[in-house]
Amino acid sequence: MPEPFVSLTSKAVVLSQANIDTDQIIPARFLTTTTREGLGRHAFHDWRYEADGAAKPEAVLNRIDPSERRILITGPNFACGSSREHAPWALMDYGFQAVISTSIADIFTSNALKNGLLPIEVSQADWDALAAEPDRPIRIDLEACEIRAGNAAPIAFSVEPFARRCLLDGVDPLGWLLARLPDIHAYEASRQPETA
Repeated sequence: MPEPFVSLTSKAVVLSQANIDTDQIIPARFLTTTTREGLGRHAFHDWRYEADGAAKPEAVLNRIDPSERRILITGPNFACGSSREHAPWALMDYGFQAVISTSIADIFTSNALKNGLLPIEVSQADWDALAAEPDRPIRIDLEACEIRAGNAAPIAFSVEPFARRCLLDGVDPLGWLLARLPDIHAYEASRQPETA
């Protein structure tokens, strides 16, 4: 189960490339696991490591402390390509809690929301302002559906209501349903025909 996501204040990492696909986020050769743990070391693997496994010193994700930069600001059409739940798993295991872009692939958005990663779409002007100062802390308030950075006006964003509720409560859709089992059983019992 993910942790409740109410608000997040963090610096950001900017990867401004357009059309970053899911195979760049987590290459297919690392999709051999059904658990999330450890996938963060393979996030953007081919961007971060040489063929022999040596770290690329120029790779921004090798030069930051992920605990200080929990927000990923990306170029348009982020996470296009094949559907793979491992993509949000890898980003979260690396340390990201939110992704901000001008456009995010629908399937990735669905997978991210179900796993506790918040994808946010903003206008190009708002993206430009946020990406220009990645060292300035950004506050994402999921209850208010607003992004605040410095003294700038808040940036409103939208999240599908059920997914938002699950994020705020720290449950996935199955967890939300399981929490309502007593009500489900009571309803089912009330619908049973009476026996003579």
